[in-house]
Amino acid sequence: MPIVDKVNINTTAKTWPGKIPLESLYTVGLAGERFFREIKDNGKFWGTHCPHCDITYVPAQLFCERCFAKLTDWREVATKGTVETFTIVHVDLDGQPLAQPQIVACVRLAGADGGLVHFLGEVKPDEVYIGQPVEAVFKPKTKREGSILDIRYFRPL
Repeated sequence: MPIVDKVNINTTAKTWPGKIPLESLYTVGLAGERFFREIKDNGKFWGTHCPHCDITYVPAQLFCERCFAKLTDWREVATKGTVETFTIVHVDLDGQPLAQPQIVACVRLAGADGGLVHFLGEVKPDEVYIGQPVEAVFKPKTKREGSILDIRYFRPL
């Protein structure tokens, strides 16, 4: 069967054993660089604002996804927000049971139209609710590396 023929039965698909050497480097881009630097250096969140659509993007973006305008208006947004939705995680990425369940939430930051997906802490799974006010808890400044994990978790207010 030539490779260009349509495969109707998956057992007739051709395979070639071997390895493909791939390397990649992911960068956070210009907006992400500034966003994470503010977290690392100052323990603050900054977003970009579109004056045409009146939207403040967090995490920051360079272009508005609605009108495609270039975004140059950087604004500080609160480190406090509300839980938009959440889930309780009982297994790790390898499918192994966790000793303690983890709570992962989408937190909409005050003053922003977007938010962050992150862990909740200092709260029990049965105490979390949608609309719950929370605030970011950062690592000590000397331990920050410029990543989303510089935020230890969000805790209830």
